[in-house]
Amino acid sequence: MMGTWIVIHMAHSQQEAERLKQKLTEEGILVRLKPVYKNRPAKENCYELLVLHSEIEAAREIFLEKGF
Repeated sequence: MMGTWIVIHMAHSQQEAERLKQKLTEEGILVRLKPVYKNRPAKENCYELLVLHSEIEAAREIFLEKGF
């Protein structure tokens, strides 16, 4: 389970996803972005923010501290 990627948040735009990814990355958390819909343009898509299972608690704490 240690190398498993877990969805921690759903962003409603690519811009929001990139902003949240940057904030978590600045805190040392590895983040992947995954578009939800395959047949939609990037600007109209939603994105899953995924973190490693081993970092999920730290990522959640950062979300709470930063008010995401």
